[in-house]
Amino acid sequence: MEETKLKRILKRIFIFLLLLSLFIFLNNSSIFAKNREDEPFLLAHRGLGQTFSMVGIQGDTCTAERIYPPEHPYLENTIPSMEAAFENGADIVELDIKPTKDGQFAVFHDWTLECRTNAEGTTKEFTMAELKQLDIGYGYTADNGKTYPFRGKGIGLIPSLDEVFNHFPNRSFLIHIKSDEPEEGKQLAEVLKELPEKRFSQLTVYGGDQPIATLKEEIPNLRVMSKATLKSCLLPYIAVGWTGYIPSACEKTQLHLPEKIAPWIWGWSDKFLNRMDSVDTRVIVVAGDGGWSEGFDTQDDLTRLPDNYSGGIWTNRIDKIAPSYKKIE
Repeated sequence: MEETKLKRILKRIFIFLLLLSLFIFLNNSSIFAKNREDEPFLLAHRGLGQTFSMVGIQGDTCTAERIYPPEHPYLENTIPSMEAAFENGADIVELDIKPTKDGQFAVFHDWTLECRTNAEGTTKEFTMAELKQLDIGYGYTADNGKTYPFRGKGIGLIPSLDEVFNHFPNRSFLIHIKSDEPEEGKQLAEVLKELPEKRFSQLTVYGGDQPIATLKEEIPNLRVMSKATLKSCLLPYIAVGWTGYIPSACEKTQLHLPEKIAPWIWGWSDKFLNRMDSVDTRVIVVAGDGGWSEGFDTQDDLTRLPDNYSGGIWTNRIDKIAPSYKKIE
């Protein structure tokens, strides 16, 4: 009698687990997701710049010293590189900002100047006018220093953030605060508050937890992202997203998903993208494990994305990627 009762209990448990598994599958399968007919959203990392080998790269690696043989004349984080990116089909351009001695923001990537330019020190030790005198192309070489193809061609090309906004009044940007200093969030907020409020919909800011939290306090309706905001969204989503529930922390933000992690997200890809669309959140896939801003930079790279993928794509070579999705004039 007890054995029969145990069998009934086990059978019910089995049926429950089977139905639960079926529910999870159906509720998170893209097979049953609403059709997405939009083209992917293309993000050009630092505009259209020189690319380099990622082998053995570290946080202090001078990437200008290891570029591939140049295939175009553009240098990252310059206005010409941003123009080229938009002309080649970018929907948004990512740029890096560093504070200057005179209270402005220079659009520049490195912690120090000596890798790319003909100066030493940090941007904080120079005024914006002084930075304009530097040669941004000074340190680039593809043959271990035998030749420097951009030397002398980058003088005056470090722009201020204000210059970028003035030059591209209707374009979208992802602004990267390179530090974890809360004062930089406050300083950037003062800059952005001078812009028309409608401009905020074209801007996203990401960076260290502290400056991003400060910036969000100053401008609550601005789209931001940091490690803290990513965790606050993705951790609860991973826990309960199989039910279709979207945590409030996932609303109106931006998610950068490494391609190695994305397939394990509930509903990937179409169902997840639809869920994030419903809360006005942008999803962008980066290549690899997301550690070094790797991009989808070749046609072969794109084959690793889901069929008919229509979310965001991070690329360092917008000129090679955009033709797969857009007709460039």
